[in-house]
Amino acid sequence: MVTTIQISEDAKKRLEKMKSNKETYEDVIVKLIDIVDNNKTRRDELLKEEAIEMAEENLRITKEWEPTDFSLDWEWDDN
Repeated sequence: MVTTIQISEDAKKRLEKMKSNKETYEDVIVKLIDIVDNNKTRRDELLKEEAIEMAEENLRITKEWEPTDFSLDWEWDDN
């Protein structure tokens, strides 16, 4: 099924600059959609990697300071 969409002249000119002689507007639009999808996937992967690194660092720091909590005998002073 073929459908028609309306775009501004500016958008059409920009798409025209992006396409090669043998490409259709649809080819260019699909290519752009693929780029966006790939960028979102990569961004999500990077966010997960960073979250894991942060969690591991937090765990390392917590373990490093655990002996300190037990060796100190202190209380909060509410005054």
